[in-house]
Parts: sequence; C-alpha cells; structure tokens
Amino acid sequence: MTTIGATSVPPRRPTGDEGLRRSSPQETEPAESTRDVVPAAERLRQGEMTPEEIKACCAVSYQQDAVALILGDSYHPGGLELTRHVARSIGLAPGQRVLDVASGPGTTAFMIAAEFGVEVDGVDLGELTVAKANVLAEEQGMSDRVRFHHGDAERIPLADASVDAIMCECAFCTFPDKATAAAEMARVLKPGGKVGITDVALDSERLDAELRTLAGWVACIADARPVEQYVEMLSQAGLRVTRTEAHDAALAKMVDQIDARLKAFRIAKVAALESIDFDTALERVALAERAVRDGIAGYSLIVAEKPA
Repeated sequence: MTTIGATSVPPRRPTGDEGLRRSSPQETEPAESTRDVVPAAERLRQGEMTPEEIKACCAVSYQQDAVALILGDSYHPGGLELTRHVARSIGLAPGQRVLDVASGPGTTAFMIAAEFGVEVDGVDLGELTVAKANVLAEEQGMSDRVRFHHGDAERIPLADASVDAIMCECAFCTFPDKATAAAEMARVLKPGGKVGITDVALDSERLDAELRTLAGWVACIADARPVEQYVEMLSQAGLRVTRTEAHDAALAKMVDQIDARLKAFRIAKVAALESIDFDTALERVALAERAVRDGIAGYSLIVAEKPA
C-alpha cells in the first residue's frame, strides 16, 4: 500500500502512475487535466474506467522498480512481523496448503513456507511479478512448495475447497468487486479453513478528494472501506468473522517510512525514480499522514472461517 504513484495514463485507458509523474509540456493537454480533477472512483462510477482497467492499472504500478524502492521488501504495513501474526492467527500448521491472494513479489509466501512448513499458492494479477516470483522460487529451491499463478482475485484459478487457509494483505480494498473476491475466497477454502485479511480501514466520507484519485486507488486508499463493511462482505460470502484487530500504528509507521524514503531519494537523484514528481508525491503522503493522524484511515486484521 501507500502513496506512490503510477504510470502515464492515457484518457480512458490507465496504465499505471497517474498523478505523481513529472509534468511535461505534452502532458498539460485538457485530457490530463480532466484526469487530475475527476476522482478515479467517480470516473469508475460514471463508466469511464472499467473495473478491469482499475485492476490492470494497479497491477502495472506494483510491477515498477520505483514501487519496490519506495516500499521496500514488504508492500504492506507491519512488514513480516504482522504477517507472522496473521499466520499465527489463522493457525497455519505444517503440511497445510495456503493461498496468498495478491501475492506480489512473494515475500509472504516464501516466509510462511519456510517458517510454518506450509505449501503456498500465490495468485497475482501482475504477469511480470508472477514470472519473477516463480524464478525466485526456483533459485531458492522452494518451487516444490511455493508456486505463483497469474490470476484475478475475482476469478481465483484454484479448485473448489482446495486450500486450508488464505492470506490477503493490504489488497482486498483494491479489488473493484469485493463481494465477488470474498465469494471466491469462500469457494476455494475447505470447510473449517480460515482467512486472514489485513487492510486499510477508512472513513471514506472524510477522505481528502486527492486521495480518491487513481493514485489513491493504487495506494490502497481510494476504495478502502470501514472494517464493518469488510466484515459484512465476508459474512455475505458465507464466512464467519471471528476476530478483528486494529493495527493503526503499523500504517502510521509505513507512511512515515515512505515520506523519509521519498525525501532521501529526491536528494540522491536515484535514476529509477527520475519520472517521479516528488513534490506531488510528498503532498499525497502528507495527506495520508493527516488521514491516519485524524483517525480517518487505519489498518485492521480480520480473521474469518468457513463453517465446517
């Protein structure tokens, strides 16, 4: 998650880092201005951006080297310590088959396979991300128990009742059709299996308009919901929520780290970040900091189980 941006986004066909790219004379045409003014969520509601385009935009953005530089090894608040807590909360045990939804570069999958003795299937929409993660699994000698699949959280490429547990970190809020994603998790989970979701929880009515842009969507903020809505979605999918926890401090720490990294990279003039408009990026980070400080944005763990 966080407040970094994306790629150039042609009108009606976003590809990545809207909002934070450095301006150039060619980018000041009216269409670019319109994209900056109209929040992505509103354009989605108006039919100007399809859910598939939103998802493709997020996938492209998270494949960028700039994102890895700014976010570090772990793309979610709390890092691996919170991941371990989630794994313990859903009772991971040796021999279980676990699904990691939106698995990214595979950091979580490799860790839980090594430390909890489970087999992991990661699913991610970023084709390049999946390819790199599978190469890494081979290099680490873990390909017999850690596999990555190119796929959509709303159409998980696994069979019914095929996994013992599911983890989904800081990604559920980016799925345009959250109800279908929740139903897919319920479908592939075995009866008695558990789901652990960590995500941004948000009072969207109080969110600054700048954080409802496409950049905000990529940053896991634009379509985040109050934790009660996540609970309701999981319940409607047939999962029984057994526990929720607030981890707001983890979100605050991650935003602070991104702010510090952006400022350091701006001074260092890192080549991989030369397309980033640091002033805009830091403005968005400041808005995110204020949202966390004012209690508008927080971070939650939700544990649910599929009735046996």
